[in-house]
Amino acid sequence: MNFRLVLASNNRGKLAELQVLFAPLGVALVAQADLGVGEADEPFHTFIENALTKARHASAATGLPALADDAGLCVHAFGGQPGVQTAYYATQFGYPKGDANNVRALLEQMQGITDRRAAMVSTLVAVRHPDDPEPLVAVGRVQGLIAAEPIGQNGFGFDPVMYLPEFGQTFAQLPTEVKNAHSHRGKASALMVNLMRSNWFADAH
Repeated sequence: MNFRLVLASNNRGKLAELQVLFAPLGVALVAQADLGVGEADEPFHTFIENALTKARHASAATGLPALADDAGLCVHAFGGQPGVQTAYYATQFGYPKGDANNVRALLEQMQGITDRRAAMVSTLVAVRHPDDPEPLVAVGRVQGLIAAEPIGQNGFGFDPVMYLPEFGQTFAQLPTEVKNAHSHRGKASALMVNLMRSNWFADAH
C-alpha cells in the first residue's frame, strides 16, 4: 500500500516508535520537518485539542493525511500536571528544555511526596485533510509510579522514572518490543491502526 502519512511532530524518538507501530498498515510515516513544516501552536490544556490542532496544521501545510500525537505525564499528586506541558516541564523551574532536566525537575518536585501515582497518556488524532469532519481519535493510558531515581537506558522522556508495577521495571528498562506493546503510545497506536484499517482502508463493497 503506497500511502504517505505526515507525522505532526519533530520528535525523532516519537517518529521511530510510531514507524514501527504503524508498519502493519503499510503506511509511510514522514516527519513534518522533512517536508519543511514547522511546529503548530499548542494553546490548549487537553491532549485531544492540541493533537487535533497539530494534525490539521500538518495536513494543511502538506496536502497529506496527517497523524498527531499529544502525550504527556499526568502526576496524581499534582492534579494531573504536567499534562500537555510535559515537554517543557523543566523550564518552569529554571532548567533548559530537555529530557534529563525534565526528569531532574520532577524528582525534585516529588521529594517528600508519598503518593507516587502517575499515568502516561497518549492521544493520537488522524485526519484525511484539514477540514476532515470525522477525525480518528485513539487514547492510550498506562498507570504507574514515579521512581525515586532514573533507571534504565532505553526510551526517552520520562521513561527512566515511570515504574510499572506489573513488570517490576521502568519503561526505560524494558526491551523496545515489550515497551511498544504495553506503552501508552503503543496502546493508542494499536487502536489507531485498527481505526484506520476499518475507516480509511476498508475495501469498498
